[in-house]
Amino acid sequence: MSVYYYNSECKNIHIMLGRQLSQLLAENNAYDKDIVIMCIGSDRSTGDSLGPIIGYHLLDTIIKNVYIYGDIYNPINATNLGCSIKYINRLHHNPFIIAIDSCLGQTEHIGYVTLASGPLCPGTGIKKELPEVGNLHITGIVNSYGNGSSLLHTTRLCTVVTLAKVIENGILLAFNKETLNSLPYTVQ
Repeated sequence: MSVYYYNSECKNIHIMLGRQLSQLLAENNAYDKDIVIMCIGSDRSTGDSLGPIIGYHLLDTIIKNVYIYGDIYNPINATNLGCSIKYINRLHHNPFIIAIDSCLGQTEHIGYVTLASGPLCPGTGIKKELPEVGNLHITGIVNSYGNGSSLLHTTRLCTVVTLAKVIENGILLAFNKETLNSLPYTVQ
């Protein structure tokens, strides 16, 4: 499994994220299915709020066959993740799920977005065993490994908001091929 890294501090990096996401969706014939964007996290912790913030912003967008679950009003978190997965699979026949969550990583990767095929394993950074979810996943590295949940509570909101903006814009581009194809291939 390849993992793609995008530095959220680079200007227009959302273009590269959108292109790679679009390619992965096409390779998996996802555009022909219901696409579920599952935004995982909690609104009670700055570092864990990435998913709910993204879900909140994406709720206002209308994209054909794309459904958003998890936002600041109705977060999908450790306590309801299993039920949410079951609910989504009952509501959508064989959906293509993009799981989004914050994560902890190496210090030099704080502020990076990752994109990878395969399921997300939420909670591993804070040593929680939760169900895997997703056909592909996007994470925002909000802080470094260490004392798990305490690092999520001390994460800078600026980091979370910057990551959220890159991920949101990348997702929107992946579903707007006309705009995506008109943009430059290099970023600064």
